[in-house]
Amino acid sequence: MEFFRRATFGPFRGAVSPIVLRASLILLSCCGLGAASTPPVPVTCVLELFTSQGCSSCPPADALLATLARKPDIVAVSFPVDYWDYIGWKDTLASGAFAARQHAYAEAHGEVHVYTPQIVVDGLVGVVGSDRGEIEAAISGGKGSGGAVSLPMRLSHADGALVIDVAGGDGGPADVLALRVVRSKTVHIGRGENAGRVVTYTNVVRAIDKVGDWTGSMATFKLPESRADDEGYVVLLQKGTLEKPGPILGAAKTAGL
Repeated sequence: MEFFRRATFGPFRGAVSPIVLRASLILLSCCGLGAASTPPVPVTCVLELFTSQGCSSCPPADALLATLARKPDIVAVSFPVDYWDYIGWKDTLASGAFAARQHAYAEAHGEVHVYTPQIVVDGLVGVVGSDRGEIEAAISGGKGSGGAVSLPMRLSHADGALVIDVAGGDGGPADVLALRVVRSKTVHIGRGENAGRVVTYTNVVRAIDKVGDWTGSMATFKLPESRADDEGYVVLLQKGTLEKPGPILGAAKTAGL
């Protein structure tokens, strides 16, 4: 196989499953952001890895993401895609909605192809997911572009809900997205290009929901928590639309991610 797997698809239109609006929005007029927050270190970068159990080029990227995810100022998540299922192994963690998100990024960035492993940095640019130098260059080059990861966000818990505080600032409107994430998942791959391999995936997204709309004012959103003991949440503040996502303006994660 070539260094990374690539596929060509037609224009993305409406492939994402309907995202359920599940939160109530409370606008804050004069009070500050909530005191309880996670994590204590502000997030400075968001890495989204599009990967597949059916891609022999992906395990090095999966291992690299696990290393990068240990940094407290980085949000690093795995989006398993399903478009390589036909070559011999059905990815046990994949979702068509995750492939649709990658297609949407490709269209937004003017790219014809999607491929694995790919990391999208701050919603701005896609790079080969196993190339640490290229990833670090993209992180450095994207600092401040389009307001990427410039707005403070804080997470806390109250009465069975995840409380999301977003600072006021420029760049609105934007979507507040909540990702339910499994911290670690080990898979024994039985067939396909990775047959016989045991691969551990880090911060695997299991669901993505739109929590609400941020208009530029300081605001608080609440999301009823529904997660297993080995799961947490990543929250993104992202410009654009589902069909054409833009820069990620802010991000936060719960402890352990």
